[in-house]
Amino acid sequence: MFDSYGRRIHYLRVSVTDRCNLRCRYCMPAEGVPWLPHDSILSYEQITRLVTVAAGLGFDKVRLTGGEPLARKGMVGLVRLLAGIPGISQLGMTTNGILLLPLASDLAASGLTSVNISLDTLDPTRYEYMTRGGQLSEALAGIRAARAAGLPVKLNVVVGTGQGSGCPAGQAGQADPVADAPASAVLQPASGIDELPAIEAFAASLGCAVQTIRQYRLDEPKRDDGDFMRPPPCDDCNRIRLLADGQLRPCLHGDATLPVDWSDIEGSLRACVALKPPCGQQASHHFVNSIGG
Repeated sequence: MFDSYGRRIHYLRVSVTDRCNLRCRYCMPAEGVPWLPHDSILSYEQITRLVTVAAGLGFDKVRLTGGEPLARKGMVGLVRLLAGIPGISQLGMTTNGILLLPLASDLAASGLTSVNISLDTLDPTRYEYMTRGGQLSEALAGIRAARAAGLPVKLNVVVGTGQGSGCPAGQAGQADPVADAPASAVLQPASGIDELPAIEAFAASLGCAVQTIRQYRLDEPKRDDGDFMRPPPCDDCNRIRLLADGQLRPCLHGDATLPVDWSDIEGSLRACVALKPPCGQQASHHFVNSIGG
């Protein structure tokens, strides 16, 4: 499919849940955000129906996201269902890796073709601070398990705008520097550029790729930045998103959404592609837990 600006749209990002087992400082406030009710979340059967129709329209790449997709039970079964859809040649997942160790082999065997894993630091203390309690050892175990299962792995590194942003090594547990501000308004910096050499060396030792992501806010104007691999330039956009509650979203950097009409899935997908703007603007909120990044 092509949108109104001549871009081929063939990539569908599917948020299977808005829930996450971490509270990363650059992603959400300390108290978290309200979760969607369970009965509002799409079933795996609904997701499979929609992806099947999308494949018939030329979508060949699907990425499972969250929240944290592995926080939802039964992901191996969903991967198996989606991998069996004719026309889907790439089936990836983006995860923080914490829950990946016991599932990596089964996911690979069920048809997952790649995995992106968030890794913003190799310092255990800083990792725990940045994620508000996450254990680096569990994420690294997930990365190694994915490679052992034969999955191509890309490490997603969210980079802040300052050198050495975030908690310095050995200082986890410090009071937040903006602790007096309303928690919902406070998002801490991601890792700094100084983290990259160590992460790149670690990635090379395991045969992983590295993808740098400029830290951004959805409630600020979208801007392209050639110094980072993501977000991609608007001219190269090839995707739409299916949110966990059944809303289609044509652009991450905007508020436009379209509920799936389950009696006309094809029409819903076509309408979503038609809604894609020439370039992202800004959304009314920052949090991406229910959008899938």
